Amino acid sequence: MFPQGRAVAVSLGLIIFGWSLGASVLAKPQTAPPPALTIAVKARSIRPGELVVLTVAARRAIDAVHARAFDRDLPAFAVNAQTWRVLVAIDLDTALRTYPVEVEATTASGILHRTQSLAVVARPFRTRRLTVDPAFVNPPAEVLDRIARETAELNDLWSQGVATKLWTRPFVRPVPDEANSAFGTRSILNGEARSPHSGADFNSAAGTPIKSPNTGRVVLAGDRYYTGNTVMIDHGLSVFSLFAHLSEIQVQVGDMVAPGQVVGKVGATGRVTGPHLHWSVRINGARVDPLSLLSVLGPSGRSSG
Repeated sequence: MFPQGRAVAVSLGLIIFGWSLGASVLAKPQTAPPPALTIAVKARSIRPGELVVLTVAARRAIDAVHARAFDRDLPAFAVNAQTWRVLVAIDLDTALRTYPVEVEATTASGILHRTQSLAVVARPFRTRRLTVDPAFVNPPAEVLDRIARETAELNDLWSQGVATKLWTRPFVRPVPDEANSAFGTRSILNGEARSPHSGADFNSAAGTPIKSPNTGRVVLAGDRYYTGNTVMIDHGLSVFSLFAHLSEIQVQVGDMVAPGQVVGKVGATGRVTGPHLHWSVRINGARVDPLSLLSVLGPSGRSSG
């Protein structure tokens, strides 16, 4: 038998040991709280001529989102109370390096900040050599004023779009045919280098109906020296579609068009070697591959709304 004092000491030791064991069992590991603002990136690739969609989400309602990259403000729109999307268009001539996208989300309790890095990597572009009417390579003096006027008009249209988003559905192909000329292709016309191809060419037969890829307002419908019969659609939020070389135009400036509505027919007007559809897309002033637009804002993507 233990002496009375020893028994008390042992009992007290067991009590202390039991309390320590219980405390260690009940203690929960500390975990960091989720960030107040998250950003998810969706893109076919991060290369020149690609569209990147950022999904910005918060744990509370977002009143507004301001984003900036490539020295310009970026278009953004709300999906629901706590989620916004930002369109990051990487121009065809963007230098290869890592760029920060600065995002600010305004909420009732303050402004949330977050930076998303985008590493723009190389994209190979092929070269094509074509023989065309010499007048289109080196236009005669009497049409130079016309070309300058049309170029200035087009540049103004690219920069004066509707500030709000007009589309509510995914973007769709304007013709069912596959694209046969890669975006960004470097062209050698009659032996002379020209600007890179800023659109996608679709190998469609003459007379094929051309359908609007989404809701928008027609801002250009007429003949141009280089692009022939041309239709340009403002989809809102700095997103534009331009269709060139049409045989017929079936809309007028100011018309609102719905997704799938016929705007004209495939032809061979302007500087071309045969019938096809040329589709150019500009987003926030950047030249973007239309197939990239379809990839992230088309039926297969989830970023259209």
